Amino acid sequence: MQHLLLNIILSSTFFFTAKYNYSMKPCMLFLSVLLFLLTYVEGRFVVEKNSISILSPHKLRGKHDGAIGNFGLPNYGGYIVGSLVYPDKGSYGCQVFEGDKPFKFRSNRPTILLLDRGECYFALKVWHAQLAGAAAVLVADSIDESLITMDSPEESTDADGYIEKIVIPSALVEKSFGDSLKEALNNKDEVLLRIDWRESVPHPDNRVEYEFWTNSNDECGARCDEQMNFVKNFKGHAQILERGGYTLFTPHYITWFCPKPFVESSQCKSQCINRGRYCAPDPEKDFGEGYEGKDVVYENLRQLCVHRVANESNRSWVWWDYVTDFHVRCSMKEKKYSKDCAEVVMKSLDLPIEKIKKCVGDPEADVENEVLKIEQTAQIGGGSRGDVTILPTLVLNNVQYRGKLERTSVLKAVCAGFKETTEPQVCLSGDIETNECLERNGGCWHDRNANVTACKDTFRGRVCECPVVKGVQYRGDGYITCEAFGPARCSLNNGGCWSETRNKITFSACSESELNGCHCPVGFLGDGNKCEDVDECKERSACQCDGCSCKNTWGSYDCKCKGDLLYIKEQDTCIERSGSKYGRVLAFVVVAVVVGAALAGYIFYKYRLRSYMDSEIMAIMSQYMPLDQQNNVVHAESQPLRQDTV
Repeated sequence: MQHLLLNIILSSTFFFTAKYNYSMKPCMLFLSVLLFLLTYVEGRFVVEKNSISILSPHKLRGKHDGAIGNFGLPNYGGYIVGSLVYPDKGSYGCQVFEGDKPFKFRSNRPTILLLDRGECYFALKVWHAQLAGAAAVLVADSIDESLITMDSPEESTDADGYIEKIVIPSALVEKSFGDSLKEALNNKDEVLLRIDWRESVPHPDNRVEYEFWTNSNDECGARCDEQMNFVKNFKGHAQILERGGYTLFTPHYITWFCPKPFVESSQCKSQCINRGRYCAPDPEKDFGEGYEGKDVVYENLRQLCVHRVANESNRSWVWWDYVTDFHVRCSMKEKKYSKDCAEVVMKSLDLPIEKIKKCVGDPEADVENEVLKIEQTAQIGGGSRGDVTILPTLVLNNVQYRGKLERTSVLKAVCAGFKETTEPQVCLSGDIETNECLERNGGCWHDRNANVTACKDTFRGRVCECPVVKGVQYRGDGYITCEAFGPARCSLNNGGCWSETRNKITFSACSESELNGCHCPVGFLGDGNKCEDVDECKERSACQCDGCSCKNTWGSYDCKCKGDLLYIKEQDTCIERSGSKYGRVLAFVVVAVVVGAALAGYIFYKYRLRSYMDSEIMAIMSQYMPLDQQNNVVHAESQPLRQDTV
């Protein structure tokens, strides 16, 4: 249905310009208005929200939704608590409020100004509220309807640049909610509100996925200037996050298509590539001069291919360098917006030009372009994202960013997309967040002696979690208690247990053999967090032998027996010292006998071994003895014969 209506609109526009030779400037304006209406009527536009909680009066306590305004600086990842004020006059906020910042810090709290919808631009209301000292603005709807997004005017002669100067957040609230707030204020109740953006961006894990829908055209006025300034200013943060693997970034570009009956028309040929499949509006909104829409489509496609090719070599962040360099070196305003200039930039960044050309393909061919076809499909929202209908648009974890594209504000929104305690260090900078652990330790458990805390600073606030310090795990609720756990716990502040040293002697209630808990050592009494010496002498729990004298020492005691007796502590008794000498002599005799027996056994063993070796040697030698004996017999028998012969 949307594509059919788009065809009808484009067909009508090209018909009037071609047949009746109308000027293209009013026709292009007519086309823009129709496309705008088509987008809002047929497109699935999702309103991004924050929560608004009434803290007082008690009878109104509750939580409501507000539609985040698409200008100013929403406090993504944070919140603001302030007193609500409804002006006695000028409730539309269309005129400058009288006085010097009349709404600044009433009741020692920031002022949240409530205004009525109507009479002038939303952005103008918020600008006047900011001039009057308000910290945030709520605009009450004038009719009962679903929430809509307050946007800034595209072009306005009376804007006087105020839109870019708005730095406070704003939101549209439903009429019924606004009426209840006005009634409470009319009854002289103090209305205290909390506007909260901490859940405006999903934060499921340790990586943020975000998209930037943009355009290479730099002749589209304030919106083009805004997006190019953002790219230049945010490039450093974006590349750090991308190189560190903290984010997954994807650029996108919007294209339209030309109605089939006008594919051969000069207007369609000048604004589209690939036979009318992918088109962009004329940069100057005049077909007769300057650059053409297809020039913009060409460059959009090149920038998409730069990212795709760079990503293949794990250099996806080079896209930010290319886009900023192209804007500086190949500007439309300087008449350098061309393919040749683009290739010079690619070469300077060591990008493979031939691969990028292959990715771009043939813009004149009557075929689908794979890259741009994906872009047209991605324009249609899925899930919670909604259709992309505003340029530029930033999408974070599948929700659309609202507010001015400003470096710090966008970084806050990106950081709000990380799961707590997984944020990169850039998100914990004092420039963009407040470290709540610095004040009263965030209300979390804290061991001052070991300087160990359960407070962990995150971008959306602090969390109280028992830490792991030097391999030692703490367990507890993180708010009141955290207890060291595990075999290494005694190495860190003695496991949180009692320990004391006197006269170079140290006692501890922490035991390496126990995984947790504190127990006073022998000679001390207490709960393990505090231990006191036991006076064994006074309590008569030791040294009770007859005639013994007891003296208490720190952690122990000294017991002396009367006369020449020897005290045995284990048995708490005294024995004769002579008996002790006899025992030592007896022990010496026993040891001597054992040693002598061992020595005799060794000598006997050596004798038996020698005898055995001798017998073995004789056995071996006997194997050769028969030959020698046989020779001796022969000689003995032959000798007499020789004598007989003689």
